[in-house]
Amino acid sequence: MPLLTLTTNQSLSAAQKTSLPTALSTEVARLLGKPESYVMVIVQDEQIMVMGGTTDTTAYLQLKSLGLPEIDTESLSAALCDLVTETLEIPADRIYIEFFNPPRHLWGWNRSTFG
Repeated sequence: MPLLTLTTNQSLSAAQKTSLPTALSTEVARLLGKPESYVMVIVQDEQIMVMGGTTDTTAYLQLKSLGLPEIDTESLSAALCDLVTETLEIPADRIYIEFFNPPRHLWGWNRSTFG
């Protein structure tokens, strides 16, 4: 049920396209204490993006999860920023993260919802 989407204007190498989604999946499962079998990660590279008036490398992440602990968003932000910075060398001040805690009845899976 956790979904992490990473969008960046950076061009990822073939190796990064394989390793980054896996690393993000593992980290999201660990951070949220949820089975990795429920985690989905989407990585979109080479997107047209401007932040602060420049096209310098940047990233936008969306983390959506049922029961997302709002009290933990600051630590989640730090951990996700660190991983993106270490992996893609994008400075943390060029990364935005949006958190979502959708109602259970608005999240579908396996022909039903979690509500």
